[in-house]
Amino acid sequence: MKRVKEQYIEDEGILEDMMGKSPGFLSDFFRTALAIGLLLAVTFVILNFLGQRVSVDGNSMLPMLSNGDQLLVDKISYRFSDPERYDIVVFGLKEDSSIHYIKRVIGLPGETVQIIDGAIFINGQVLGEPYGLEVMQDAKRASEPIVLGENEYFVLGDNRNDSKDSRSQEVGNVNRSQLMGKAFVRIWPISQLGVLRHQ
Repeated sequence: MKRVKEQYIEDEGILEDMMGKSPGFLSDFFRTALAIGLLLAVTFVILNFLGQRVSVDGNSMLPMLSNGDQLLVDKISYRFSDPERYDIVVFGLKEDSSIHYIKRVIGLPGETVQIIDGAIFINGQVLGEPYGLEVMQDAKRASEPIVLGENEYFVLGDNRNDSKDSRSQEVGNVNRSQLMGKAFVRIWPISQLGVLRHQ
């Protein structure tokens, strides 16, 4: 009987030691769990409502963007402001909105766009933009003047000779309703982490 009692007393002492330590341990645990929970919630909101992570597939935006680059797309800015010339945008195709392209805005609503001898003309004036990797070899549908309607944009890849963009019938003029948003941060590769230059 005595042996059992001593064991009980020893166990009680151990329990008291644990209880003495538990409040600090539990508060640290809950603090960490709360921080992780908040981080996950913020990430969920950003990725589903404010932003979207996308991966660049192809070389149509060289030299600015490379195949495999990981980007964050701002999905909220265009709810409050209009896309501007030279913005890099992600949009779905008219025929299949599950297919997304990434291109640069060149022509704005109401403007007339034409490509002559590799030069871009906006309302009859040459657009002196620095983004084309090389002189365009094929103007395609833009060899004739294209008048952009309300909420329509003319987009081009920076790698003009390896890009399917508004020059092609498949892409055509991009309606504002097709826009997912503006690509604004490169998150991969880490060596090129940073905000993208639009203007």
